Amino acid sequence: MQLLNREISCPYCGESIDILIDDSVSESDYYEDCSVCCRPIRIQLNVDVGGECQLLILRDDE
Repeated sequence: MQLLNREISCPYCGESIDILIDDSVSESDYYEDCSVCCRPIRIQLNVDVGGECQLLILRDDE
């Protein structure tokens, strides 16, 4: 398992927060609370065959 640090913007409060993502799996869909406003952020991760990571950051209601 390789954890990568990524900076994202919270879709609720807009603040920049750091998250850890595991790019050893091809697909991941999970929730992480914003460290500023504590609201749930849905994080979808897809890693293609070339190892390119694509993150989709969503509000819980999207």
